[in-house]
Amino acid sequence: MTEQVTDNRMGAPVGPDEGQEVYDLAIIGAGPAGLTAALYAARAGLSTALFERLSPGGQCAQTEHLENYPGYTRSTSGFELSMDMYDQALSFGAKAIMEDVTSVDFSAEPNKLVTPFNTYFARTVIVATGAVASQLGLPREDELRGRGVSYCATCDGNFYRDKDVVVVGGGNTAAADVIYLARICRKVYLVHRRDKLRATAIYHERLRELGNVEFCWDSIAEEFIAGENGRVTGLKLRNVKTDDERVLAASAVFIAIGMRPYTAFLEGDLETDGGGYIVADAMGRTTMPGVFAAGDVRTKELRQVVTAVADGANCAQSASEFLEAKEAIEEAPSAV
Repeated sequence: MTEQVTDNRMGAPVGPDEGQEVYDLAIIGAGPAGLTAALYAARAGLSTALFERLSPGGQCAQTEHLENYPGYTRSTSGFELSMDMYDQALSFGAKAIMEDVTSVDFSAEPNKLVTPFNTYFARTVIVATGAVASQLGLPREDELRGRGVSYCATCDGNFYRDKDVVVVGGGNTAAADVIYLARICRKVYLVHRRDKLRATAIYHERLRELGNVEFCWDSIAEEFIAGENGRVTGLKLRNVKTDDERVLAASAVFIAIGMRPYTAFLEGDLETDGGGYIVADAMGRTTMPGVFAAGDVRTKELRQVVTAVADGANCAQSASEFLEAKEAIEEAPSAV
């Protein structure tokens, strides 16, 4: 019996056991990007492993109503769409592994993925772990998500057309959300803890031109107000300079205080930008050959279900092309 060499950093074998499957593609994350990549890869004949630490869908599955996904003429839930994507990917042969990938080794040949239960190997990898919206940390925030608390104005803003809403934040995302919502909502309150925005100058100019925006400077959110129906009816504020309190009557609160990409398990193995997002080109190629990034975890301007789906398709194509090129090199006759 051959003794396995172990990697001291991970405490796991550096190579697969005899007879252990080496997947053509491992996809980390089963949100829209990962699910689409799994569908495209499985249909292309690649042996595909899809890793997910919680449940399929990611942030999409937590969306109560989804109206801006092409082809849906009726409002559907993000959960329904996610499960349809999941079932479709598995129907073509993708294998779902409901384990959390806690560390990786992209320098290994093949790539190594470690979970609390097993070690897996794959010739190519797509990282599609998404990003998590930063929360205010107020009581009932999770309970009211989808009931007036939102982290995506372009996703949910249309549900509050002609109503009063609040945006909390002071950066470019918050400013862009206010501009978007001001077009469709009756009134938009912008709550910021300082007396000026962090957003770039161009946003300041556009915001000043809007007649239905009220700035709530030097203020922080203290409490969500909800009605008997369990939906948001307002937000209590506190002025950080005077301690005065105020309640804004509103049907929704859009929280735009930042996103956190889920990349801690990578331990710096891939290049990231200043916000921690994985640097990748239009086809999802990262700085590591054979490793790709798709969806909200990668550098991009617009983070929506539809752009995640496009990323997933591009990455699957890139992985397939990478494997074909590698196979061609391996099969080429060696020079004498």
